Amino acid sequence: MTRAGATSATRTGSLPMPDAEPKTLKALNRQISAANPLVPGADRAVLGEGAEGAAIAFVGEQPGDQEDLAGRPFVGPAGKLLDQAMAEAGIDRSSVYVTNAVKHFKFEQRGKRRIHQKPTMGEVKRYRWWLMKELDLVHPKLIVALGGTAAAALTGKAVSVTKARGKASFENRPGYITVHPSYLLRIPDEADKQRAYKDFVADLKKIRALAA
Repeated sequence: MTRAGATSATRTGSLPMPDAEPKTLKALNRQISAANPLVPGADRAVLGEGAEGAAIAFVGEQPGDQEDLAGRPFVGPAGKLLDQAMAEAGIDRSSVYVTNAVKHFKFEQRGKRRIHQKPTMGEVKRYRWWLMKELDLVHPKLIVALGGTAAAALTGKAVSVTKARGKASFENRPGYITVHPSYLLRIPDEADKQRAYKDFVADLKKIRALAA
């Protein structure tokens, strides 16, 4: 598929023509990497990471600054916190699949700093077919939405994590909605942060049990 073709299909929210639709995760990743970014910012796609057939797929919002530089998902502060929480919940990071709803780092340049910008619902929807095709190919037992943007990408509509937290269904696929680890990092009060972290680990333990 050409770079222009991939971009056109994504902007309309439609799948590519059947003869060009990727049949493997490797082919899909080539398509994502070749397409133009659909958000302002980085021009490098950060692809999902993990094995096809992983029992759990974690979906975040978008890559951050460190993820964009490294070319890998969840390697920054939020990723390190996710690793810590998964370890406490008995989940091996190497056994799961991790990806993002939006594949490029959306940011605003301020001097030498690149400041994260939240993707709009329209931008999330433009990436949605890539995400759903990716999950088709990975075929996890359970899909975990980390935060509201991921939940919106998986359901196609705005979601309140506070109200929807827990077991979910994403187009008839078993799912679970919880907070994004970056939310925990932003809590100013240390006692509140510790309580929220314990709740997050409790969610991960439920996720492990559901995927078993």
